Amino acid sequence: MIIETHQLLMFIAAGWLLNLTPGPDVLYIVSNALRSGTRAGIVAGLGITTGCFVHIFAAAVGVGALLAASATAFTVLKWVGAAYLLWMGVRMLFAKASGDGGSGAAIAAAQAAPAAAVSLRSVFMGGFWTNVLNPKVAIFFLAFVPQFIAPGTDSKALAFVLLGVLFNLNAIPVNVGWALAAGWMARRVGAVQRGMHWLDRIAGAMFIGFGLKLAFSDRPAP
Repeated sequence: MIIETHQLLMFIAAGWLLNLTPGPDVLYIVSNALRSGTRAGIVAGLGITTGCFVHIFAAAVGVGALLAASATAFTVLKWVGAAYLLWMGVRMLFAKASGDGGSGAAIAAAQAAPAAAVSLRSVFMGGFWTNVLNPKVAIFFLAFVPQFIAPGTDSKALAFVLLGVLFNLNAIPVNVGWALAAGWMARRVGAVQRGMHWLDRIAGAMFIGFGLKLAFSDRPAP
C-alpha cells in the first residue's frame, strides 16, 4: 500500500491548508481574476497547476534531488526565478501609468468583450513560469510528499508521482475558489473596481518582494 487511509486524509487536508495560504500563487490568481474576470483567474490557476506538475515529475526522476543537493543548480534556478518574479512585479507596478482609465476600465471592457480584453494564453503561461522557475517548489515537494509514503512501498518514485498528482488535483478547487471569490468582488463591489488602478501597484510591489525574498534565500539543508 502506498499510503494508509488516515495518512491519505491528512495528506489531503494538509494540501488544502497549504493551498489556502496566501502567497505568490494566490496573489497571481486573485489579481488576474480581479483585473480580467473569473475566467482569467481560473486559467491562472491552471497555469500554476501545470507548472507544479513539471516539478512533480522532475523530482520523481531526480532533478529535484539535484536541486536539493547542488548549491550551484539551486542558485542558478533561484536567480532565474527571482528575476522572473521581479520582472512581473515591475511590469505590474508600472502598468497603465499613462492614466488610460486604470484597471476599473479594463474590467468594464472585459465584461463587454471578454475574448478581446485579456490574453488567456499569457495569463496561463505567467502562472506556469511563476512555478517552474521557483526551485523552492521542487524542494517543497521533495520535503512534503515523502512523509506520506508508506515505508514498505516497492516503487517510491511511482508513489511520489501519484501523491504529487493528487496534491495538484486537490489544489484545483481551491484555486478555482480564489478565482470565483475575486471575480465576484470585481463584478459586484464598485469600490473594488474603482480601486483596481492600485491593484497592479500593490500586486507588483508584492511580486517584487517575493522575488527579493527568493533571491536572498538560502538553499534548504539536505
